[in-house]
Amino acid sequence: MPRKTTISLIKCDVGSLAGHHVVPEPLFRIAEKNMKKAKEEGLINSYHVFNVGDDLQLLMVHERGESNAEIHKLAWNTFQEAAEKALNLKLYGAGQDLLKTAFSGNVRGMGPGVAEMEIEERDADPIVVFAADKTSAGAFNLPLFRIFADPMNTAGLVIDPNMAGGFKFEVLDTVENKCVDLKCPEEMYELIGLIGTVGRYVVSRVWRARDNLLCAVGSVTKLSLIAGRYVGKDDPVLIVRAQHGLPAVGEILVPFMHSYLVAGWMRGSHWGPLMPVGVKDAKCTVFDGPPRIVALGFQVSNGKISSNDEGKPMIADLFDDPAFDMARREAVEYASMLRRMGEFEPARLSVKEMEYTTLSKILEKLKDRFKFL
Repeated sequence: MPRKTTISLIKCDVGSLAGHHVVPEPLFRIAEKNMKKAKEEGLINSYHVFNVGDDLQLLMVHERGESNAEIHKLAWNTFQEAAEKALNLKLYGAGQDLLKTAFSGNVRGMGPGVAEMEIEERDADPIVVFAADKTSAGAFNLPLFRIFADPMNTAGLVIDPNMAGGFKFEVLDTVENKCVDLKCPEEMYELIGLIGTVGRYVVSRVWRARDNLLCAVGSVTKLSLIAGRYVGKDDPVLIVRAQHGLPAVGEILVPFMHSYLVAGWMRGSHWGPLMPVGVKDAKCTVFDGPPRIVALGFQVSNGKISSNDEGKPMIADLFDDPAFDMARREAVEYASMLRRMGEFEPARLSVKEMEYTTLSKILEKLKDRFKFL
């Protein structure tokens, strides 16, 4: 019987050095300590701890299925401990994403971002995980469309018979909390009609149409809808399977050769260019950005991340490559252009998106001074 393996990527903003900049070393040490202990106790089989900007990322591979209470409690306790350390160090935004106080068996809806995928292992299973900072879940709509529905991006849609039937997209309406499945290529126009509205409609899952093989899973948490106020952007994560009747790793990365605009950036209130970077450059500076994204690649083998001879998981830092220099240059150019506009739309988000920011306090202060014409 094929082995079932679960990949869990859970992130949280627990505190940052020098503003919303980067996760400092003391918080990494806490995460490493807890992950190592969980592995020794057999709760998880392998792990990798990394950051994107001020978000601490826990990548765990195990055999306990999606939404497992023990796995989620491990992540929650790790974030809580790191947040306490951040408070002691007076780091910025300590525990910002921990919007609830009592763990209820699952971190979904409590603040941290979660993407999980349970798979039956194939002879070779390449996985790509993406993590972004200073943006929202809708930032993945465009690349997911291009990866799984655009034949000008993904050659396999044309020349691989195992992909000829296309892919199905689960689209979540984050406002009304309902979803719809759309199949491409037949319903491509309807799909674009929805997911082009990135602030409301989000691609949450993708399956291969011919056999319902799960191909991609993204986090869809909207922090503002949980908290009822602005507490930072959602900083999404995404897991994508590759090769053997699925898009190749190279096809999965093509959408990021050019920068494109995403919602978030400074105070979660502006459009900004997404910049693909290696982990060493995953730190947010200019106007708290530009928004950053990293991509890590690895193989899953016998319920674990494939390791080297010393037992260390082998992780490929996929954006740490001059092939993405053009996107990085574009991101700087777009950022400069947008900042010349200051606080005028469309550099700033629309009034609907601004409802959960401090703009509402300004409007409340002035409401009695508005007069009818």
